[in-house]
Amino acid sequence: MGVSYKKLWKLLIDRDLKKGELSKMSGVSGTSLAKMARGETVNTDTLARICVALGCTLDDISEIVVDEPKEAAKEE
Repeated sequence: MGVSYKKLWKLLIDRDLKKGELSKMSGVSGTSLAKMARGETVNTDTLARICVALGCTLDDISEIVVDEPKEAAKEE
């Protein structure tokens, strides 16, 4: 199981914002944004800052991705 931030990147494109601009708006470091770009976890404070800066909810910027069970993958 993991978290996908594809919704965030699409939102930035839709609003014509760059990651550097988001960093300045939200106070989130470039390092945290880079971790998110790699699909790594970040703390909820980081996500909350981004949501406040963009005027959105967690659901607007992220989604839970459930991995396929390993047994199902072996059967195919």
